[in-house]
Amino acid sequence: MAPSPTSLVFKVNRREPELITPAKATPHEFKALSDIDDQEGLRFQIPVIQFYRYDPSMQGKDPVKVIREALAKTLVFYYPFAGRLREGPNRKLMVECTGEGVIFIEADADVTLQEFGDVLQPPFPGLEELLFDVPGSSGVLNCPLLLIQVTRLKCGGLIFALRLNHTMCDAPGLVQFMTAVSEIARGEQAPSVLPVWERHVFQARSPPRVTCKHPEYEEVIDTKGTIIPLDDMAHRSFFFGPAEVAALRSFAPPSLRHCSTFELLTACLWKCRTAAIRPDPDEVMRMACIVNARARFNTPLPEGFYGNAFAFPMAVATAGNICCNPMGYALELVRKAKAEVTEEYMQSLADLMVIKGRPHFTVVRTYLVSDVTHAGFGDVDFGWGKAVYGGPAKGGVGAIPGVASFYIPFKNREGEKGIVMPICLPSDAMERFEAELDKMLKASPNNKSVFITAAL
Repeated sequence: MAPSPTSLVFKVNRREPELITPAKATPHEFKALSDIDDQEGLRFQIPVIQFYRYDPSMQGKDPVKVIREALAKTLVFYYPFAGRLREGPNRKLMVECTGEGVIFIEADADVTLQEFGDVLQPPFPGLEELLFDVPGSSGVLNCPLLLIQVTRLKCGGLIFALRLNHTMCDAPGLVQFMTAVSEIARGEQAPSVLPVWERHVFQARSPPRVTCKHPEYEEVIDTKGTIIPLDDMAHRSFFFGPAEVAALRSFAPPSLRHCSTFELLTACLWKCRTAAIRPDPDEVMRMACIVNARARFNTPLPEGFYGNAFAFPMAVATAGNICCNPMGYALELVRKAKAEVTEEYMQSLADLMVIKGRPHFTVVRTYLVSDVTHAGFGDVDFGWGKAVYGGPAKGGVGAIPGVASFYIPFKNREGEKGIVMPICLPSDAMERFEAELDKMLKASPNNKSVFITAAL
């Protein structure tokens, strides 16, 4: 029997990090980021990881060599990634396209893919070895914008891990770039979708004017502590398959039964988590939903646009109202918040960034969720087939533990497809969260208890 993935220990031998530059000369120029890109809340590094099985058809081919060469060729098209961020007046970020390159690390691990277990999901053992933080590389300004580590496994499989400066692009933009690398790795001469910069579509107007409500950027004084005793945190991942989703949907009022699975899970999470952390009933709680705005424009964004194109609309209610009302109450608030995101909303948001100095969204009594079930990470194929797991390397969003989660596509041990939701809470609150969730599911006509895929 393979060891438990949570206790898995292995050794990674890494070569010295190198800079991969574009395979051909590229323009030396300055490219301004948009006023959505350079907000404070995106000025961090986001990690992604892809696991691939051994493929007999690739016998004799070195994944490190294949991906390194493909990366250099791809950077000819995506040459801003080979540059460095600079900050101008009023904290305006721009890329100086210097062609200096991205960090690339070649590595070997004395472990097989099978030893990671048959259920791959964050958090992953040994992540700091599989995505090594090269000293001096993780800043936002004047640092490489991408770090990629390719690790060969003892079984012939591989792990592709990437760290991205989030100001450069969002999940769809990153998948577009990774897909370009994978297409060139498989022998194409150019990406099937050519990159488009066009960041001006999210620039502030002149003069800027805020025309929509943006509660996610309100200045809120944290009088009682947002959470979190970081010395006693529990990590769990909860699986929601068709039965669990149907059970939750039974709590929605008839007028909301057609809601999306994302809306349903978010309302459930907000209600159960609020009960678990036991805030005062009059405390104002916030649920922020990352909403992709690409389809919300009257004139669609150009194909190939890879900048940040999303917002953090926020549902707001008191803890007492969230806990005491049926789940339909939270569900309606989540749906209304998501519906706020329009082309005008995004323009208003860009204007707000300039007027208020590019603030961070409020994290006071806030939980943030991001749905990557349709992002396409798992479809990226460097020649070794689709990823066994592809997507976020950690269960949370951003640098603040315990206040964010991804919704990740998942297949359980029985082969049932669904969504896994990693949660991080203080240990006593986690016990209450599990009890609240189980109570809700057992109270539904489906009488289905949630399947906890990991207790870490």
